[in-house]
Amino acid sequence: MSWNHHNMKDYCCIIFDLDGTLMDTSPGILNCIDYIVARYNLVPPSAFEKRSFIGPPIEKSFQRHYGCTREFSLELASAWRTAYKEKFLFEAEAYPGVYDLLRWLRGSGMKTAVATNKREDYTEVLLKRFDFWPLLDCVIGSDFSGSRTKADMIALCMNQLGTIGCGQCLMIGDTIGDMTAAHEAGVDFLGVTYGFGFTKERRGADCWTADSCKGIQDFLQCEF
Repeated sequence: MSWNHHNMKDYCCIIFDLDGTLMDTSPGILNCIDYIVARYNLVPPSAFEKRSFIGPPIEKSFQRHYGCTREFSLELASAWRTAYKEKFLFEAEAYPGVYDLLRWLRGSGMKTAVATNKREDYTEVLLKRFDFWPLLDCVIGSDFSGSRTKADMIALCMNQLGTIGCGQCLMIGDTIGDMTAAHEAGVDFLGVTYGFGFTKERRGADCWTADSCKGIQDFLQCEF
């Protein structure tokens, strides 16, 4: 795969995934899965299987894992989202160096955005609780119907930020899904290997990667 190489001066906006990229939200997500599995008397997934739920839309994870109907997966997802917001949302922490990275980006004239499969209303609550809100120019999450794709969210971010061309944006995420969405939206992608789904073993040779928030900054300062 060919890439158009950039240095920081070429980008005017950096779009981040949330789970596994800005924040380690795994404790709350995994505990909420346990809660819903017990509530619906489902067979508990293994620890490894549970981690595969992190990142994709939750209804797709339930449907994939349990082979259930779309209707039942949507019921599980609705129950999960309600429980997550009410009981588990704040079981999370920011990754080391992430606040410094965001302050540096804004100080360098970059606009910063979040595109996440988390529902937008409680994404806002979470980001405000952990003091991310003043460091972001745009936040796009899942709508109530779950109809937005990640590529749609990236496009909405670019539209809200007034980005002229796709080449001005970089998407940063931790899953293959994030990389695919970036490609669909026509923007460059940087995969972080400290998150949930883009481990060093799974990263592709055709993808830029960083193993820390400092690594993201180093990447953006490189001349290609």
